[in-house]
Amino acid sequence: MEIAELIDVLDREGHLMADAAAKAGTDARVPTCPECRVRELLSHTGRVHRWARRYVIEGLTEGVRLGDDPELDGAELVAWFREGHRALVKALTDADPDLECFAFLPAPSPLAFWARRQAHETAIHRVDAESALGADHSPFDPAFAADGIDELLTRFHGRERSRVRMDTPRTLRLRATDTDDIWTVRLSEEPPHTTRGAEGDADCELTGPVGELYLVAWNRLPYSALSGKGDLSLAQVWREQSRV
Repeated sequence: MEIAELIDVLDREGHLMADAAAKAGTDARVPTCPECRVRELLSHTGRVHRWARRYVIEGLTEGVRLGDDPELDGAELVAWFREGHRALVKALTDADPDLECFAFLPAPSPLAFWARRQAHETAIHRVDAESALGADHSPFDPAFAADGIDELLTRFHGRERSRVRMDTPRTLRLRATDTDDIWTVRLSEEPPHTTRGAEGDADCELTGPVGELYLVAWNRLPYSALSGKGDLSLAQVWREQSRV
């Protein structure tokens, strides 16, 4: 996806997240993240937005820590979140395409990295906020959902630090029913290796709409939300080991 498209998604997702959080209330539990309430969700994502903005605005070339939790709650916390989200969108929109700054995953440019990472960070946490309402999540654009699966599989889990490992090599496949997207993930003692397409056999295949695949891959839906065949224990391995 183009940088401008990703910034547009970030803008939309942040508004949806704030609206859902305000409606649910900051004391509401978050079913997709059982250990936290909406206030922790807003605090975390708001701090990430401000952290990301620093790299873009200041051109920082080394990693820095997240800021501290704000001493806010309720409507004030929601307003603080909206302010940081708005500032991040503006920073990315106004940034020089040739910006040089720190990025922790491979990307065509630092600006492309931060636009992509923050769009998906916010989209996944928007789903978390909506889950606090006990309602269905807002839909994703299929191209964006596919991009999020790409980022997770080929970037996060392409790194040495990925914890998804198996003693015996196995293959997990994700197949989108509403697009032509297919991912084949080869699991072994090494970091997962993902390719596009369905070359070779798969020990386990999960099939469904690309938006649902996106949320299953990010552990926001159980893999039972998809159609599965083969050895579904591989899907369970993914669920248990794939946090980033």
